[in-house]
Parts: sequence; C-alpha cells; structure tokens
Amino acid sequence: MKTFSSPPSSRKQRRRRTKRLAICAMLASLGVVILYFGALLEIFELCVVALTAMLLVPVVIEYKRGYPWGIYATTALLSLLLLPQKMPGVVYLLFGFYPIVKAYLERLPRLICFVCKQGIFILIEAGVVMASNLILGVEEMPLWYDISLVLLGYATLVLFDIALTKLITLYMRKYRDRISRLMN
Repeated sequence: MKTFSSPPSSRKQRRRRTKRLAICAMLASLGVVILYFGALLEIFELCVVALTAMLLVPVVIEYKRGYPWGIYATTALLSLLLLPQKMPGVVYLLFGFYPIVKAYLERLPRLICFVCKQGIFILIEAGVVMASNLILGVEEMPLWYDISLVLLGYATLVLFDIALTKLITLYMRKYRDRISRLMN
C-alpha cells in the first residue's frame, strides 16, 4: 500500500505558517485583553491602545506581509464587539495600524516620511474627535477645549512615534535574536 506524503519542504512550510498563525492569534487575543483593562480603567485608555499597537512591532519585523494587518483587524474587531466601553476599541481602530504603516513610511526619504506622518497624525486626531462626538455621543465642549484636546493628542502621537522608534531600535539590538527564534 502506497502512502502519499507531501515533500518535506512543503510540510515544513505548512508547519511554519501554522506556527505563525498561532502566534498571531495569541497576540491578537493578548491585545484584546490589554484593551479590556483600558475599558475597565478608563484613565488608561490611551496607554493600553499604545501598548496594544506596540505588540505589532515583532510581527512587522519578522513576518512582514499580511500577518500584522490580520492581527490589527482581528484585535480591532474583537475589541469593538467584546469591550464594555467602546472607546479603547475605537481609538485602536483609528490608531492601531500605525506601527505597520511606520515600517513602510520609514523607507521613504526623510522629508516625505515626515510629511506623511504629520498627515496621518492629523487624520487620526480628526477620526478620534469625530468618533467621540458622533459615534459615542460625547457632549459638546467649548471650542478651546476641543482645540487643546487635539493639540494634546497630536503631541501624544509624536511622542508615541519617538517611543516606537526607540522600541524598534531596542528590539533590533537586544531582543531580536531570542524572539526571532521563538517566532520562526
């Protein structure tokens, strides 16, 4: 009786894809749990969104392709469905893609990269303000409050970009060898 088995390389590729998918699923579920803590403790909403977005860094570096987008989409969808307070999920939906886009933007010349980042920051801020006003029904605030909130949010995004750059540098210099062996 003959048995047909796939060649070893094909089996190895399937095993690698399965491992990558399992890791991505665990990171997506960890992201939802982190966002859940932000929904429970509302004062940490932005912190948990930033932390959840930073979970994408090793995946963007090691896997590239569609895996980071899958984690982002899964985390955003599940957080919007499962969280008791939707604001962390909405902010993650509007902001969580940034580590993925940052990888593409930083391949561009510095000036173009800077202009694109500023445009993305402005779009994210506009999205968060619109979502909080229209979707979540936050009451009307005075104009000076909205302007100060937008400026504070913009400064937060710039600081997040700097922190993300430092995290990526630390990952590449110190932890990539260890984590890469676990992920591949």
